[in-house]
Amino acid sequence: MATSGIKKVVLAYSGGLDTSVILKWLQQEYDCEVVTFTADLGQGEEVEPARAKAEMHGIKEIYVEDLREEFVRDYVFPMFRANALYEGTYLLGTSIARPLIAKRQIEIAHETGADAVSHGATGKGNDQVRFELGYYGLDPDIKVIAPWREWDLNSRTKLIEFAEKHQIPVAKDKRGEAPFSVDANLLHISAEGKLLEDPWHEPEEFIFSRSVAPEVAPDKPTYIEIGFERGDPVSIDGENLSPASLLTRLNEYGGANGIGRLDLVENRFVGMKSRGVYETPGGTILSVAHRAMESLTLDREATHLKDELMPRYAKLVYNGFWFAPEREMLQALIDTSQAQVSGVVRMKLYKGSATVAGRKSDQSLYSLEHVTFEEDTVYDQRDAQGFIKLNALRLRLSKALRSSK
Repeated sequence: MATSGIKKVVLAYSGGLDTSVILKWLQQEYDCEVVTFTADLGQGEEVEPARAKAEMHGIKEIYVEDLREEFVRDYVFPMFRANALYEGTYLLGTSIARPLIAKRQIEIAHETGADAVSHGATGKGNDQVRFELGYYGLDPDIKVIAPWREWDLNSRTKLIEFAEKHQIPVAKDKRGEAPFSVDANLLHISAEGKLLEDPWHEPEEFIFSRSVAPEVAPDKPTYIEIGFERGDPVSIDGENLSPASLLTRLNEYGGANGIGRLDLVENRFVGMKSRGVYETPGGTILSVAHRAMESLTLDREATHLKDELMPRYAKLVYNGFWFAPEREMLQALIDTSQAQVSGVVRMKLYKGSATVAGRKSDQSLYSLEHVTFEEDTVYDQRDAQGFIKLNALRLRLSKALRSSK
């Protein structure tokens, strides 16, 4: 027995090989009751089979829940209000899913009287940090079991041997070495490991599942109009949609036009670099559209302040500090900035690119009267002389001092 004192544990359970082995291992090593929790975050595959697999292991308390709307409304959209990009390119598709899973695990632990939670993240990656920072941020006294940091099943072969010994079904494609590891939700799908570990090798086309290759996308561009209210998208082409339905629709448009592919070498929180291949078709469109809406409606200094804070916000999400006070403080500031970010953005989708074709808003700060190259009666160009001289004063004084020496 690995330890004593654990009576009941809530396991984040996908029903796949790893978490099925973990379930059995928990029962053996901890001699405790296991509660399984399976979340539908829009990963694109059925989650109900996990219920049957849990029942097969004798589990009495099984949670299988559709969290797609909550995921997009309370996690994805707030993050997109911040225009968050980790290291300038990554839209944080995996990172943003972890706090919701952690939150629901803690809630289920409280509902069922469990004294521990468990996850299937390895000891090399970011997800172990994200899950556990989430757990402790919501319940400082919760016990955490991380099997990959405890057991000796440190290879695919050993996992399969354990599974076969304990009559755990092993899918045929799980026998031998998997070509790469996949994580998916409604915002994105990622692939990493194995044949992707060499960053010199271009990812082969079979790795991608949510988008066509840009070169084979339609030769005619697709135009869509995205409506925004207070920084959040609410409609496509005039049709109001729920958060999850809207992101699903954007994924369809983006995938059909080869949008949202990213091949990235990133810096993990634990210290190493890793190479991942991401598909975020709807999120890529939404990111460009939201910035376009802000360009019309958000004050210059508010825009620049957001841009300065964005890397800090993105780093907090990437590293797992969603429930930290500093992320919540930044979120409050960001949400305040979105009060007038409402209107419509017209997007042009074409062969891998998502570009702005137009934008309009009743809250627009764009003044044609002021910016026109034609004659106007609202702007006195002579005012610019004093403005320039005042801004140049320190430069002139500094140069004059250096020149006199």
